[in-house]
Amino acid sequence: MRITCILLLVFLTSSKLIAQTYQIKGKVVDRKNNTIPFANILLLQASDSTFVQGTSADDSGQFLLSEVKPNIYLLQASYVGRGSEPRALDIKNDVSLGALIIPLDENVLDEVVVTSQRPKLQRLSDRLVFSVENTVVSQGSSWDILKSTPGVIVNQSELQIRGQSATVYLNDRKVQLSGQEVRDLLEGLSGTNIKSVEVIANPPAQYDADGGPILNIVTSKNIIPGYKGSVNGSYTQAIFPKFTLGTSHYYKTEKLNLFANYNISPKKEIRKAVKGINFMDANENVFSNWDTYYDQTARSKAQNASLIIDYDFDDSNSLNLTTNLAINPDWERATNLNTQIRNGQSQLDSTLITRNLENVDNTNLAVDLSYVHKLKKPGAKLSFNGHYTYFDGTSNQNLFSSYADGGGSLLRNFGFDTDSDQDIQIITGQADYATPIGDASIETGVKLSSIASKNSIDFLNFIGSDNNVNATLSDRFNYDENVYAGYFSFVRNWEKWSMKLGLRGELTKATGTSLTLNEVNTVDFFEPFPSVYLLYSPSEKHSFAFDYGRNVDRPKYNDLNPFRVFFNENDFEEGNPGLRPSFSNNFNFNYTFNSELFFDFYYRDNGENIAYFVFQDNIDQTLVEVKQNVLESKSYGIDLTLSKSIASFWFLYAYTSLFHEEETFLAAESNNQVYTNSVDGAYALLANYLTLSKDGTFTGEVTMTYLSKFLFGSYVSDDQLNLTLGLRKSLFKDRITISLAAEDILEKYVPTYRSRYLNQDNFYRRRPETQFIRFGLTYNFGNFKLTDNQREIDKKERERLQTDQ
Repeated sequence: MRITCILLLVFLTSSKLIAQTYQIKGKVVDRKNNTIPFANILLLQASDSTFVQGTSADDSGQFLLSEVKPNIYLLQASYVGRGSEPRALDIKNDVSLGALIIPLDENVLDEVVVTSQRPKLQRLSDRLVFSVENTVVSQGSSWDILKSTPGVIVNQSELQIRGQSATVYLNDRKVQLSGQEVRDLLEGLSGTNIKSVEVIANPPAQYDADGGPILNIVTSKNIIPGYKGSVNGSYTQAIFPKFTLGTSHYYKTEKLNLFANYNISPKKEIRKAVKGINFMDANENVFSNWDTYYDQTARSKAQNASLIIDYDFDDSNSLNLTTNLAINPDWERATNLNTQIRNGQSQLDSTLITRNLENVDNTNLAVDLSYVHKLKKPGAKLSFNGHYTYFDGTSNQNLFSSYADGGGSLLRNFGFDTDSDQDIQIITGQADYATPIGDASIETGVKLSSIASKNSIDFLNFIGSDNNVNATLSDRFNYDENVYAGYFSFVRNWEKWSMKLGLRGELTKATGTSLTLNEVNTVDFFEPFPSVYLLYSPSEKHSFAFDYGRNVDRPKYNDLNPFRVFFNENDFEEGNPGLRPSFSNNFNFNYTFNSELFFDFYYRDNGENIAYFVFQDNIDQTLVEVKQNVLESKSYGIDLTLSKSIASFWFLYAYTSLFHEEETFLAAESNNQVYTNSVDGAYALLANYLTLSKDGTFTGEVTMTYLSKFLFGSYVSDDQLNLTLGLRKSLFKDRITISLAAEDILEKYVPTYRSRYLNQDNFYRRRPETQFIRFGLTYNFGNFKLTDNQREIDKKERERLQTDQ
């Protein structure tokens, strides 16, 4: 009995010792003993340097690692590409370290103010990381940061990388907005919470093959419990005044993160444009010239609400629920079109005056649920995701035209109404598995997505008649698509090399049915999408990288609808249900010197790319805008980036891109002749970021961008120039932030797009409100230094939702 009790006591004692865990705390400083906030802390196995756990230092450089099991470890701190010497620790009890020292460059941390750090560029195997945390660049908005990111071109408020539209992510969650809505969102998101921006020109296998380059905004992390909130607003004076108003609230406990956000942005905007068409006869002589002047006023009351809940059941299991509701009720657009029609001798022949009224209601609801389970093996995890999107859009149009002769006498009237509806539902499910294998790691997963789109349009209430518009244009169109995908990727790092290999396969089955026309278009294919990334760093100052990837571009849902949307009866957009997915092959070679000078060489075979075309019918004298697959397309170029601190208060960022783009297509209104449209162009950006006060609370920005000729389907644009100025001031220890910005100061940011080839000769020049002055104010309350869990829903299927607002 005594022996039994002794054995039981020994067993219980040893079990307690085995279950005992400890904590490690310390501080991160540089060589001059300046604290380094938000440094990364890594705990590694001493035997093979595999990852055990990690955390981040707080804003005072302090860190804490808890629940550390007894063992021998290596502890290391890192910050913007620099690391401390690994420290060996034999954990048998709680450990309190003096400090971990990171040997930063002297100009990385400033003795007066932390915001004078310079941004840092780091080349990884599959992406470029632009670290901006606690730098002068971060003192602007998230939109300002993206405009300053290497490789990013801003063209007509669109973010592009190497001529392709970029998709914006927040913490690996896609921003589910488009165009001006993305810009409005990012201009309201403070850059002070941004840690870095990842430029993924060639997305790896774990991302959907559908889509182009990615800009992923990574926010800072903080583990302090508490509550914070903010209210923000902006006033913009352009031709019409505009304002935005929003509020955000964030609450965190040990297990729960809760984020709620709401904003509203009523707008009244005026957009002026001019279109010109030279209609030609068979000998390409101009027999009629049409000049149309657009005077458009749009009113909107867009509202957006988000709710995000993160719950950690324990250290191994977590759940996330993300919901977003975007509504745009009673969006109105009134367009007056005044067309002057002249004969071949430039004499006024007749006039066409059109009043086009549109009213749109859109509702976009998204729900995303994710579950992550960390396995016993350090770094290994299973994750599951389910997603649902419901989009409903209704629109009504009233169009009325009056024709008059050259003397102003009325010839005839014509008018009609349209009612249209679009109902889209998206359901996706995904499972992923990741695990380290020695000094390497693998990721694999499967995904299923199902899309159902139902669309209708009715033409009714005709006044008079016209050859181009009648009731037979009414239609019902259904589109159903299922995509089954799986991927595998392998990552390994050793000495001076880094490698990432990936393979993704996607099986696509889709059917588009026009019920009225009794036409069916089907798509059925399986395609592999390989990717390769190699990085070689022979020294700290030099690195070389190569990557290759294959992608697919699927049509937007609206572009597939075989409907006509009229500006007037001679000028309209038309959907194309025959659009096919296009496949591209992307090759990139990069060289980096001292993390300041970057050279990028790229070549992209775009295949049968989906492009925007405008064709004039010289017989019926009409102009139609349509999406069409080209026969072949390619682009190549060289990018040069320089980022350097000129002085402690002045950071300079310069980016230049020289590129060639070309597309070969069938000229639909030129006897289907094969024609190649090409352009050699240049883009340049020069940004100056200034710290105007010793405490870093007053900053400024002077930025100039230039874009020469640019290819846009059948159009080629002329050059455009944009000069912007900005000032930002933080008050009361960042409780209040005010900003002032002036855009398009020289009024040269509106290009002309011209299409001139074979028997086609037309142009357009739009003039939106690009020139404005904007005043912004943000008030933070609660423990406002907390970093929230704000994110967006990452679904490529939602990206193909498209609206005109």
